[in-house]
Amino acid sequence: MTMDDDIAHSRPGRSCPLHYRYGAGALASTAHDLAADTLYVVGGLYGNRPALDALVRLLEGERGPVRVLFNGDFHWFDIDAAHFADVQRRVLAFDAIAGNVEAELADDTDDAGCGCAYPDEVPEAVVTRSNLIHARLSQTVRHDPMWRGELAALDYWRAVRVGEARVGVVHGDAHALAGWTFDARALHDPAQRAAHEAAFAAARCDVFACSHTCLPALARFGEGAVINNGAAGMPNFRGALHGVVSRIAVTPSPHSPLYGTRVRGVHIDALPLHYDHARWLDEFDNQWPAASPAALNYRERILRGPQWTPRDAAP
Repeated sequence: MTMDDDIAHSRPGRSCPLHYRYGAGALASTAHDLAADTLYVVGGLYGNRPALDALVRLLEGERGPVRVLFNGDFHWFDIDAAHFADVQRRVLAFDAIAGNVEAELADDTDDAGCGCAYPDEVPEAVVTRSNLIHARLSQTVRHDPMWRGELAALDYWRAVRVGEARVGVVHGDAHALAGWTFDARALHDPAQRAAHEAAFAAARCDVFACSHTCLPALARFGEGAVINNGAAGMPNFRGALHGVVSRIAVTPSPHSPLYGTRVRGVHIDALPLHYDHARWLDEFDNQWPAASPAALNYRERILRGPQWTPRDAAP
């Protein structure tokens, strides 16, 4: 992002704070790599507790040990303090990194609003409402001073060794916590291919697993791949009322994948997360009634899914 970009995108919800920008080279260090034979990357839970229940059921179908890594935005719609506490407790029982939601909750200055760093094509009304959602969520986190401290302790990225592959787990992209270069459309843009390939080399990663941009995607770059799980806690495809998680493992998935590929012999799959939609809609509506910022931004997607298909995600 250039200085001119910084000026043009300095408004809350549009800005990408300087401390979000780690650069792909930061991921190159292997000193703190985790290891797993089976890794689940769960991004964009958005406070959906039925999706957490569904994840537990999905894990029960695995034949061996599983490492679960939540890669940010596990909070969002959970403004009820009891719901927030439940989500935080259950998520932090696993490995986790921060998304922009958690980073801004930990910061509590509101300088960046929701911290989403929305690009220009996102309407201003959506950005404004997202900032209002985050402001309301910030009131919830003040119920317990420990919550902010737990969120402040989260890293912005982690690397995991799965078989012969090194997986860079990020929230946004290889460069920044709220970066958009791993957005589904950007991943399939030929004009950005060289920059994506350079990120693999700089980070010394074979795979990137991300979320942030709310649309799932899988893209190959030579011997590497990027998998964006979109959202675990919201529908990701037109008419399909389930979340999506990423599974990266040395063995084939015991669950039928939506799509997938292999890198260095490792299976990389997008799996559907079939949560209790009726229960989730009830929880959402109780926290965010009609005409609230979250209802205006997200309820239609929760009801019907976005205009996106598995073929769009992995052409």
